[in-house]
Amino acid sequence: MSTPVRRFVGIDVGGTKCLGVALDEHGHVVAEQRRPTPRGDGSLPALIDTLAELAGALGPFDDVGVGVPGLVTRDGVLRAAPNLDGVADFDVAGLLGARVDRPVHVDNDATCAAVAEWMYGAGRGASDMVLVTLGTGIGGGLVAGGRLQRGRNGFAGEYGHMVVDPSGPPCPCGRRGCWERYASGSGLARLAREAAVGGRVSRVLDIAGGDPEAVRGEMVQQAAREGDIDALAVIDDFGRWVAIGLVNLTNALDPEMFVLGGGLAMGADLYLGPIRRWFGELIYQPDLRALPAIEFASWQERAGAVGAALLHRAHEPG
Repeated sequence: MSTPVRRFVGIDVGGTKCLGVALDEHGHVVAEQRRPTPRGDGSLPALIDTLAELAGALGPFDDVGVGVPGLVTRDGVLRAAPNLDGVADFDVAGLLGARVDRPVHVDNDATCAAVAEWMYGAGRGASDMVLVTLGTGIGGGLVAGGRLQRGRNGFAGEYGHMVVDPSGPPCPCGRRGCWERYASGSGLARLAREAAVGGRVSRVLDIAGGDPEAVRGEMVQQAAREGDIDALAVIDDFGRWVAIGLVNLTNALDPEMFVLGGGLAMGADLYLGPIRRWFGELIYQPDLRALPAIEFASWQERAGAVGAALLHRAHEPG
């Protein structure tokens, strides 16, 4: 008698869409579905409906994992979320488990992305890996000693809120000078707007229609790909800020490698060189250590959903 093929569903909850995938036992994506993320008053019950419907649309499954933005406890309760409405101790694992009658694992979306890259992506084979997502903000995940690390409360990986300049710009978290104000997609745009106000990025300003406040990160990328020297200088400055955070993480954690994910991974060819160069210049005692590798993620937008489908393995007790 043949052994039944097992399937695992993972769903990545974003601010605008929920992306679901089904994986086979070998980590191959065998089905994919998308649904809009419910928003507004009363959207949380609708979100559970969406997750249950999405899981069912992906076919029969043995287990489901969910990646959500925000602070997730070890038992799958979402304590706070920046891009979902009305979240306060929202028991995603319990409510969805009652609907699908299958085991449900829930974790932070960036932690899920770390699982995907560690098990089947750019970090495969690494025993000590740090994933940093460079998107609108900065999130992350940590693997140490061949185990996913979640922290005492389950909140590990909020690297974006390391303070790198106490007098820096305000952060949505309520403090000032957090790393993500400089090294995220919104940080890149802020650096470019400051340069535009100073008259240093004329081509970027042209693309923005002459309005410095309209400057966005993708405009910097466009000008840089055209060979614009000023835009390339902004990207170099951005690479320095990314490297500052990676150096701090290296001094604290001594990882084998960094995997950089998030929306900025689409411009990896522009960013990787400056980040690596600045990292080598800023790291403590570079001649006395093997420097961690720095690579961009391979799963791109699927990383959160794929990692969510693998949470049943990552959450296994060691």
